[in-house]
Amino acid sequence: ISEDVWMKMLSKEIKYEHSKSSLDRHPSLRPKMRAMLLDWLMEVCESYTLHRQTFYLAQDFFDRYMLSQSDVQKDQLQLIGITALFISSKIEEIYPPQITELAYVSDGACLEEEILQMELIMLKALNWDLCPETVLSWMKLYIQIASLYDLTNLLVAQFPQETYIQITQLLDLCILDINSLDFKYGVLAAAAFCHFMSADVVQKVSGLKWEAIETCVNWMAPFVETLMCYKSAQLKEFGQVPSEDRHNIQTHGDYLCMLVGLVLEHFFPPTPPSSAEKPS
Repeated sequence: ISEDVWMKMLSKEIKYEHSKSSLDRHPSLRPKMRAMLLDWLMEVCESYTLHRQTFYLAQDFFDRYMLSQSDVQKDQLQLIGITALFISSKIEEIYPPQITELAYVSDGACLEEEILQMELIMLKALNWDLCPETVLSWMKLYIQIASLYDLTNLLVAQFPQETYIQITQLLDLCILDINSLDFKYGVLAAAAFCHFMSADVVQKVSGLKWEAIETCVNWMAPFVETLMCYKSAQLKEFGQVPSEDRHNIQTHGDYLCMLVGLVLEHFFPPTPPSSAEKPS
């Protein structure tokens, strides 16, 4: 990768600001509302066989828009989310879903006219900055660099689709947690890579020192443990999608249940029995 391209990607990490502090600007909203919305958008993406990048663009647009606003009410979230997906699909997809289809999947909650109106509002709020390097962009770059230099025997000319979707499943789960916005997208992608490759390889392909990703790797560890309790992500069949492109289609898992289990296990662990309750 040329130095110019690399510097351009790094500059976008600064330009396209995201932060979990966006929730502080909306007193009536809770982190679980964002998680539920993004989970639903993943489901919509799978239904219309939209690409992973389309979802991650929509996620970025949503989070940056929320950072620019104040006191958004929860009854507006679905409209904002589906509009973010409407915009991202027109950027990323060859055949984006029609606005009538997106209005339909909202089950009457979002009218076509409302989506069009919100589109103009969002574009203005985002200052028409619609080309971020998403978490997925960074992940694909790291994989390409690793494959190019053949830094590990797992990485061959064609990166295994099964491994790729397991890494993206981890990112899908993590991105639902608003605390993921504490980290730059490049760091999030590198941390996810760390749970499948050696730290040595990750540092070489990302150019990041261990100190820069250690906190994120540790934060991500409970998510990895949670995923291990579930069946590994599998490649799905999509009728009109060539087999070599299946891994690029956004899929939907039981992420909300995983998040609930993660919170219960890691933040509300079972109380150890008292001495009186311990078996003799």
